[in-house]
Amino acid sequence: MSGNWDSSLPAPLSALLEALGYAPSDAVIRESTVPALRGTNVVLLSPPSARYAIPAMAGLLGSAGPESRVLVLVPAFGIKLTPKHYAYLKISEGCNHRCTFCIIPSMRGDLVSRPVGDVLKEAKALFEGGVKELLVISQDTSAYGVDTKYRTGFWDGKPVKTRMLELVRTLGEIAEPHGAWVRLHYVYPYPSVDEIIPLMAEGRVLPYLDVPLQHSHPDVLRRMKRPASGERNLERIARWREMCPQLVIRSTFIAGFPGETERDFEATMRLIEDVGFDQSFSFLYSRRPGTPAASLPDEVEHETKQRRLERLQERINREARAISARMVGRVERVLVERPSKRNARQLAGRTENNRWVNFDGPASLIDAFADVVITEAMPNSLRGRWLAPAPRPA
Repeated sequence: MSGNWDSSLPAPLSALLEALGYAPSDAVIRESTVPALRGTNVVLLSPPSARYAIPAMAGLLGSAGPESRVLVLVPAFGIKLTPKHYAYLKISEGCNHRCTFCIIPSMRGDLVSRPVGDVLKEAKALFEGGVKELLVISQDTSAYGVDTKYRTGFWDGKPVKTRMLELVRTLGEIAEPHGAWVRLHYVYPYPSVDEIIPLMAEGRVLPYLDVPLQHSHPDVLRRMKRPASGERNLERIARWREMCPQLVIRSTFIAGFPGETERDFEATMRLIEDVGFDQSFSFLYSRRPGTPAASLPDEVEHETKQRRLERLQERINREARAISARMVGRVERVLVERPSKRNARQLAGRTENNRWVNFDGPASLIDAFADVVITEAMPNSLRGRWLAPAPRPA
């Protein structure tokens, strides 16, 4: 059964659940008989993705007996390891790419998409559990459903394709009544992503994409076995910006991949300047045992890699500072997360483009949204002034 637990549960169990932070209305209770534990209650807390294993586990404990019960008590939003206001929603596991620097395919295998109905059910439960920001993740979010040939699933009694467009559109619809954010991570620049951008322009999901490009020069991309070329990436991003001018694009880049020349490196530097990536990250290439790139020739000298990394990150930081400066004077919707680390009398939260902003305000704003006017751009954060709602007339 699901819903409120009733008075038949022992008082100590109810107290335990409340101590763990579960309200009675958050619990999902599933019951199986287990003879080997005659007269004993076994309480199992499990995230939604593990629920399928419970009957098999109960079967291992013995044959049936009416006196014993296995109660699986799961909050409707699962077991969260993140703060109340945000959560990760994993939509698939594994990856079909064979990037030469990456160990993931050998560890996790090919792409396996979760059923779309299960994903949407979990998302709804998370929003109803108080989540204000849902971060959609996988090894390759834009390939969602490829392995199922975009099989049609069902959600809320209606057919929904197992495909990124339908998934993102429906997530936006589920989030809307809660005023919540949906943020997309690990999106490759496939042509199919073009269909997502109008949803961002309409405000259905955040105009934010995490696109792990890694490099720009075609020769390096070929050695990396990346799924797109630098030139096509730039053209595609330009089209996205035409459709949604407020689009924020974050990325990651590797400096010093085997065989990278100064000309190759400068191509990435130009891409960063042309696109204006926001708050991106760069990494020094290092050989990882078990990856094809570990046996590539033409290793770049460490000093050269380090110098390129420093130049790359400085270019990225310069773009981020310019974007922060343009935000001064604007009113931003901020998800308030906690007291400020620098000044406990202030609050700290994140803007839609994922920048930290510190401002004065009451602690009651934590885990909620607030309108904040940006007053100053700092090197790593923003300062702002809370726009308190006007008091209601008596």
